[in-house]
Amino acid sequence: MADVHLPMTLMPLFAGLPRRIDVDAPTVEEAIRELDARWPGVQDRLCEPGPAIRQHIHVYVDRQRATLETPLAPGSRVDVIAAISGG
Repeated sequence: MADVHLPMTLMPLFAGLPRRIDVDAPTVEEAIRELDARWPGVQDRLCEPGPAIRQHIHVYVDRQRATLETPLAPGSRVDVIAAISGG
């Protein structure tokens, strides 16, 4: 299982969505699909059609920048980070 850490900005949008969750998935894309199956709409917040990770979302697997195709090993840490911008 991968240890997935989600941004705080998602918590108010999805009732019961934890900040950290274990997910059994072979890739980042499958992990997001697993989350979306439990909390419909999560995938739309993290991915754009294509699918591709949204421009303002950064995903890291074991501290390395990841794509949807990035494989997940048992015990991998996945950090999903929402970029913050300002003017």
